[in-house]
Amino acid sequence: MGHRNPEAQAEIDAPLETVWQVMLDVDAYGEWNPFVVKAECPTPPAVGDPILLHVVWANGKGVTSPERIKQVDGPVTDAAGTTRATLAYVYEGLPAKLGLVRGTRYQRLVQEPGGPTTYTTAEEFSGPLVKLAGPGRVAEGFARHARALKERAESLAG
Repeated sequence: MGHRNPEAQAEIDAPLETVWQVMLDVDAYGEWNPFVVKAECPTPPAVGDPILLHVVWANGKGVTSPERIKQVDGPVTDAAGTTRATLAYVYEGLPAKLGLVRGTRYQRLVQEPGGPTTYTTAEEFSGPLVKLAGPGRVAEGFARHARALKERAESLAG
């Protein structure tokens, strides 16, 4: 795991479409997500929409993170039967506006025929003050988010 670009992954025993629905149901984040405890966004999220994330760090402290939806590529199955989907958003806080810390978070789903859904998330950071963004604490939050997404989607897939 890169320190500069935090990431997390989970193998989820649920159909990709179920995981995708959990990811897009931003109004329900408070019910299951220990990292992004609230997301203020039009639903369903669409490219160009603002999204305000209420993040809680491992130490219990919280912060809001203004973002903008960059990519909403719903489930598509290729000729080999592999299904993929991607949700991405771009950080728009003051450090980004000043060019000090830029970040884009990608959340990707892949499901091979008959297999589990693989969820991966990564933040692509750039800028001179990336260290101050706390890539380590972001990675820890992503890990909690991935575990909770797995639990939520598997419980719904039942």
